[in-house]
Amino acid sequence: MRRGYTFYLFAALGSFLVVYIALPIALIFIEQSADLEMLSRTIRDPFVVSAIKNSLLTATATTLIALLLGVPLGYVLARADFRGKSMVQALVDVPVVIPHSVVGIMLLVTFSRAVLDSYTGIIAAMLFVSAPFTVNAARDGFLAVDEKLEAVARTLGASPLRAFFSVTLPIALPSIASGLIMTWARAISEVGAILVVAYYPKTAQVLILEYFNNYGLGASRPIAVIMMSSSLMVFVILRWLVGKRNGG
Repeated sequence: MRRGYTFYLFAALGSFLVVYIALPIALIFIEQSADLEMLSRTIRDPFVVSAIKNSLLTATATTLIALLLGVPLGYVLARADFRGKSMVQALVDVPVVIPHSVVGIMLLVTFSRAVLDSYTGIIAAMLFVSAPFTVNAARDGFLAVDEKLEAVARTLGASPLRAFFSVTLPIALPSIASGLIMTWARAISEVGAILVVAYYPKTAQVLILEYFNNYGLGASRPIAVIMMSSSLMVFVILRWLVGKRNGG
């Protein structure tokens, strides 16, 4: 298909956004490359390694919880009409617009010492802000599945649960997988709520901010580079796996 001027105009406009995102990422790596010795010391720092490990593990745990709870909710929202459905959907979306520090305060008010300075608190904060991505992606994925396919499976003797796992879920899986990737990405990028709820055990997000406040840009930049590299690597691998499964 021949592409007209509209396509090239939109491509030119969109390229500004691509450059805006890519430029800071490239520059922080270029700046840090001038001080590889400090980067090497930071990579070997057990405190930094522990913080990054905490971030990766808690973000992964958060994603698994979102999968367990969010996918069923997405299915209900896609398949059922009930009184208060719009309110449920609004509640699912609300965490996206609440300031992060407010999320932390709300969690402390609700759960008190159960979440204070603990892995539970970190995961609670991450789950609150990231779960909407899983629920909404699952809902959209299930909406794209023709209910007649489920009905055919039922007529062939499949139970509702078997029809879900054998017909509905495989078709909706690409959308759910994308939602889970975004859930993981949103969880590992959370810092405001974690600062309020669980300053300890230390996560990389909090450690970067602490180093910046106490020691300046030069001290926080190596940790930021390591954290960003780790997150980008996981994110790209997950996106590649999803794309490969979809034949992309």
